[in-house]
Amino acid sequence: MARPASAERAARPRGWFHHDIERPLEELAGGRARLKVIALLALVLSMDAADKATLGAAAVQIETALRVGHLQIGWLVTASTAVGVCVTLPFGALADRVHRVRLLALALLVWSAAMLAGGLALSYPLLLASRLVLGAAAAVALPVVTSLIGDFFHPGERGRIYGYVLAGELLGVAFGFLICGNVAAWLSWRASLGVLAACGVALAAVLWRRLPEPLRGGRSRIPRGASEVPSAKRPPADDPDGAAQGGEASSALRRVIRWRGVRPRHALMSLNPDTASLWSAVRYVLAVPSYRTLVAASVLGYFYFAGLRTFAIVFMRGRFGLDQAQATGLSVAIGLGAVAGVLLAGRLGDRLLARGRLTGRVLVGAGALLLAAAAFLPGLLSGTLWLAGPCFFFAAAGLGGANPVIDAARLDVMPSALWGRAEGVRATFRFALEAAAPPLFGWLSTRMAERAATSSLAGTAALGRTFVVMLAALVIAGLLLLVRTRRTYARDTASAQAAERRSRSGRAS
Repeated sequence: MARPASAERAARPRGWFHHDIERPLEELAGGRARLKVIALLALVLSMDAADKATLGAAAVQIETALRVGHLQIGWLVTASTAVGVCVTLPFGALADRVHRVRLLALALLVWSAAMLAGGLALSYPLLLASRLVLGAAAAVALPVVTSLIGDFFHPGERGRIYGYVLAGELLGVAFGFLICGNVAAWLSWRASLGVLAACGVALAAVLWRRLPEPLRGGRSRIPRGASEVPSAKRPPADDPDGAAQGGEASSALRRVIRWRGVRPRHALMSLNPDTASLWSAVRYVLAVPSYRTLVAASVLGYFYFAGLRTFAIVFMRGRFGLDQAQATGLSVAIGLGAVAGVLLAGRLGDRLLARGRLTGRVLVGAGALLLAAAAFLPGLLSGTLWLAGPCFFFAAAGLGGANPVIDAARLDVMPSALWGRAEGVRATFRFALEAAAPPLFGWLSTRMAERAATSSLAGTAALGRTFVVMLAALVIAGLLLLVRTRRTYARDTASAQAAERRSRSGRAS
């Protein structure tokens, strides 16, 4: 006989965290197992985001201690990101071949060691050298996290799941600005890097012990309400949605493809992703029209975000006359708009897909990028905080909201056996533009300041004008999605599903 709901609730632990926070989060994620995976993957992405935000928040202290300027601070971010350009593609290939969770934990340990070395550096060249090692370790995260999301969650809900995971990345930015930035102000910038190193070691230990490696191809997707995470050693025993067979038969994405009668591109079905070499896989990935456009839009958004993240605190302090604590607090408040954006946009994209709008994710992503550009412009031109603040909040919502739907759409147009390598291709371009953004923003603002009148506000005004000029990147990204991807996305998605079925039948035979 079933226990009454009241008795079941009475039997549960009565801790404050369990009732007030953990229970609602479990319901939002769809169960304890799903919440655990989402939280751990979100924390992984938050580490690198917190590091880059910390550099921006502690820029003034680093400049004073090491006697450097804006351009040198930009090169610190560029150093770690540029290394990712060189190594992320091989790491993407590893993500398709090896135990991903262990690879991620080992990378976090190396990342933490490099972070600690940076905190102990006595000169700018030593700090720059530590950033090179740190960038190589950070390059593991994107392909591994993308591959794990694809294997743990169903296609029709990936926009929402990506929203939750990317919210962690944005919370990492908030942690870097608010916690590490204030640690840098109260103690030193070296202490703020030590805090990040300790967090990285703790997260690596939790990943190694608590996150199991899933079966590939979606055979370990987590059913709603599950209390344990399925793995290669423990497949899901009860899966009403068909996750053991890949989950595609009942997914919203699969249903829409069948309903629309979309035919695949046969030219994109000739590759066997399980046996393909790295360069054959790269050529295949770049041959998919929608993937090229999605990558271009994604990296343009990250390009702007990288420059903004590096110099936001400097801009806030100069434009509005704020101190360090006020500037970091304002940045965190504005960042809540980005968190709201990733949560709402992911859900909206999935909902449009479930209602038969196959390009729903693409449309949401394009609208979010254009919203960001439209909202940033009046905020950057305003000298009044009460007017600029709401504009920045909505701009952050648009800039953050574009990411989960674009990321989910990229998984839609690629067979699962290529997820790691495909993300390696995307991350290579992303890191290249992220590496270029801080020094480019710093160089352009310096040139504008040199041409401006010699006043104490010349540097801040030039930085604001730089942000305005670079808004062109967001406009181009939004228009690319609207014009190009809407015509190619349906056939590329059908091609990926056909290639997936062919690959699965080949492994079965």
